[in-house]
Amino acid sequence: QLHVVDSGGSLVQPGGSLRLSCAASGFTLGYYAIGWFRQAPGKEREGISCITNSGSRTNYADSVKGRFAISRDNAKNMVYLQMNNLKTEDTAVYYCAGDNVVCEERHGLEDEQYEYWGKGTQVTVSS
Repeated sequence: QLHVVDSGGSLVQPGGSLRLSCAASGFTLGYYAIGWFRQAPGKEREGISCITNSGSRTNYADSVKGRFAISRDNAKNMVYLQMNNLKTEDTAVYYCAGDNVVCEERHGLEDEQYEYWGKGTQVTVSS
């Protein structure tokens, strides 16, 4: 059975930084594109970033572009989401997901494309 584990969520002040991690159990994360999604209370789940299996291409939602950076270390079977200049509106449960997805400009941020999901990690941005 394949598992994706997302972690690193916490309480942080506006303007602060946080790094989320995504690990895999039971499969090689490097085989798949990875997406990061988030869901705030009362809102639909939003795709915010993805990265190809090789790490050669990434895509970001406008809401996080320039503030968040996705990266991966296939040797460690890990994917990361570095979040800088956090805003209160970034408060949400964050999920990573993996699958054979095309990740490029305007593609890869649709949640229905991903089969393997983590359980989510809470990020709260508040003073």
